[in-house]
Amino acid sequence: MALKCLGILDTPAQEHFDRITRMAKRLFDVPISSISLIDEDRQWFKSKVGLEASETPRYISFCGHTILNDETFIIEDASKDERFVANPLVAGEPFIKFYAGHPLKTRDGYSLGTLCILDLKPRTLSNEDILTLKDLTSIVEDELNALKMAASDELTKISNRRGFIELAKHAIAMSVRQNNQCYIAYFDLDNFKVINDTYGHAAGDNVLVYFANQMQQTFRDSDFYARIGGDEFAVFLSNTSEELAKDAITRLKLNIKNNLNKDKFPHPISFSKGLIKYDQAIHNNIDSFINEADLAMFANKRKNKKSP
Repeated sequence: MALKCLGILDTPAQEHFDRITRMAKRLFDVPISSISLIDEDRQWFKSKVGLEASETPRYISFCGHTILNDETFIIEDASKDERFVANPLVAGEPFIKFYAGHPLKTRDGYSLGTLCILDLKPRTLSNEDILTLKDLTSIVEDELNALKMAASDELTKISNRRGFIELAKHAIAMSVRQNNQCYIAYFDLDNFKVINDTYGHAAGDNVLVYFANQMQQTFRDSDFYARIGGDEFAVFLSNTSEELAKDAITRLKLNIKNNLNKDKFPHPISFSKGLIKYDQAIHNNIDSFINEADLAMFANKRKNKKSP
């Protein structure tokens, strides 16, 4: 019932879920990763990498076992596990050997499905690997719960401020544990009010959508971004350096410049930006992190206005 209430079954692919399965595939170096939702009699893939099928019968699914537990369910070599050796996915194509999945749950504890990774050779997971899989699962859970909280921006189809905050909380925790640097880049569109006042709000909406699309095309699969409000956007860049973060912002600027001409977009688009590195000693919560990036953006915007 909890799954059906979400209204997500048999819906089209969505980038914010696909990004997570791509991240899992890359982080664990596996050929197959999926977000599986378990209905009464089937396993349906909301997102998948390395799989052709959109669903499988529940009785042959590994994930049907995972949702019965609260912890990560691991099969190191299914060909030697009496529970799965006769499974058609093990005995035949694609000849799965390794499986690890963590249950996806609603905030009130109902099981929805799993985030899982699979390999065609036996494997083991370290404790650190298991924690990483749990972190990714938490991001998926937040995305699913966000469906109830309307965490996506209706106009641009990317996250809104609330969705960004929920994702950033888990991404920061993962970065701290893995001792990786992470940054928030905060953007404000220049002269946006002029476009709205001169050409109308429909033109302004087109600018917002175009900018969001350029962000999606520029940043890495492991980054996530949002429309924070009005004409302000942000991107969370994980496991990166200041130099690479600045390079990404430069790419965004160049991509917008080149694509505006190619697409014959009728309005100019430029932005002011602020880039801030996460510091556990300074940023007591995600709001303070975002606010500092906002202040850095405003300082740069004011500085650029004063420049000749």
